[in-house]
Amino acid sequence: MDNNPFSLKGKIALITGGSRGIGKQTALGFAHAGADIAIASRKLPDLEAAVAEIKTTGRKAIGVSAHIGRLEQIDELVKKVVAEYGRIDILVNNAGTNPVMSPALDVEERAWDSIMNLNLKGLFFLSQAVARVMKEKGGGKIINVSSMEGYTPGLLPVYSISKAGVIMATKVMAHEWAKYNIRVNAIAPGLINTPFSEALWSNEEYKNYLLSRTPLKRLGEADEMVGALIYLASDASSYVTGVTIPIDGGATL
Repeated sequence: MDNNPFSLKGKIALITGGSRGIGKQTALGFAHAGADIAIASRKLPDLEAAVAEIKTTGRKAIGVSAHIGRLEQIDELVKKVVAEYGRIDILVNNAGTNPVMSPALDVEERAWDSIMNLNLKGLFFLSQAVARVMKEKGGGKIINVSSMEGYTPGLLPVYSISKAGVIMATKVMAHEWAKYNIRVNAIAPGLINTPFSEALWSNEEYKNYLLSRTPLKRLGEADEMVGALIYLASDASSYVTGVTIPIDGGATL
């Protein structure tokens, strides 16, 4: 028996947006902690490269091409992972988008729908589909990736609204699904050095503004998210549900 409370040995983890950035580092971290992995993203070549890297840990890994903003693809994703592994013990809702950087006065409906469909609607309905599997298997853990922008409005108005929604969705799911032994928590990253946020950190004006709000005065790295994610996915956090942990260099202080 493994007495390490942070061990994920024998667990099956599904991670969306798993081919790069925080998602890929999470997949690698979970694999090193003992889990077998399924990752999902839209681009198959990126998935294949990430799966090959995850397999170097000695754990099993599969990649499934899926757009989490499309409900029919959510159902297929869950079916494929369950067909491969028999269950899902851990879900990390990491997939997200922000195609626009415009003031709230200028946001178009198409941009609103694109952001909300993936960041909030897709997250909710994938969580619902996986929770149904978890309920039948005796429980599980769901971890949502929100953002510091979900606490404090800044440069990305619609993205901020979607990520605030993720924080409340986390509470709603945790409250309702606790009776099924499903714990639901979230993390709220700050400005992280990943391809997703390149439009922010590659722009000196935006970067300096964001770092001026950050007591640690630097960008975070994707692998700095992994410790909290392993904690929330493991038995080490067995009495924790419904919380969102900021990992933002102090930006939300």
